Amino acid sequence: MNAPIRKFAAMTAAVLLTGGLTACVTSAFDPATDASSPIAPRVQALVDANREYPRWEDFPKSLEPLPEPVAIATQVNTLRVTNAGLAGEVSRIDWQETGDPAAYAAEVQARVNAVPVAPVTAETQAEMEEFVRRTRERGRAPPPVDRRPVQ
Repeated sequence: MNAPIRKFAAMTAAVLLTGGLTACVTSAFDPATDASSPIAPRVQALVDANREYPRWEDFPKSLEPLPEPVAIATQVNTLRVTNAGLAGEVSRIDWQETGDPAAYAAEVQARVNAVPVAPVTAETQAEMEEFVRRTRERGRAPPPVDRRPVQ
């Protein structure tokens, strides 16, 4: 006796959920331009000019024939077998977890600190700006040569 009510409730919930998701998707693909932005007219003009792009006519035609359904089914079955093999390999891994996340983080930090850092990576912002200033100074052209004859 309750089965028709449950089925009706499930169908109603599915229809409402699908409608709600459709509204979210529709609004996501048609965003409004912020009118207060200084570049809003330019953005809106670009959007309006390219609203129809891309069209199917703009895509190149494929000269290769489509794969046969049997070939597609074979590839799908190959992926399923590969997925099952991978799942089997993952299940055989002996996952060793430390119980204390802080100890694990400290161990990882110690391993990272053990690797030497390139000197360029350790430079501060002030050192980089000084390098840029020196490089610009060296790259400046020399003063022009006086071409007037000496008297």
